[in-house]
Amino acid sequence: MKKLLKLAVVLGLLISVTALISSRPQAENSLEGTWELINRYNWDDGFISDTLPNTNGYRQVKIYSEGKVMWTRYSPDDPTEWFGYGSYTNTENELEERLEYGSKTMMDIQDTVKVFKFELQLDADNYSQFTVDEEGKRSFSENYRRID
Repeated sequence: MKKLLKLAVVLGLLISVTALISSRPQAENSLEGTWELINRYNWDDGFISDTLPNTNGYRQVKIYSEGKVMWTRYSPDDPTEWFGYGSYTNTENELEERLEYGSKTMMDIQDTVKVFKFELQLDADNYSQFTVDEEGKRSFSENYRRID
């Protein structure tokens, strides 16, 4: 009887540990997923100086998955193709993207900018990436909402 009881306790512990290990929740406020640009801000001395809404069918989407990023922009008013693919890393407050390839326009930009670094504010359904100047002040931001 004691052997049976010990066996039951050991099996119960194994099942409990397995359940804990296999059901780890996804990291809170993860960039993983698909995001659409809501609007952009110009910043001046720490304050928003101008809001640039998406107009006339303009759309920009970013997809983050397992360390990779893909983004595309569509503007009916601009025949230029805009897309890029590469890798990304982020911390709680920083986002870094390294494009590997993209549209001709993006590859021309990549000839001078190899790594795109941003200040990051992220919550479950929205994120903003801020371009900062040499003094560390925000100059521009893109504001996204989760669409998946």
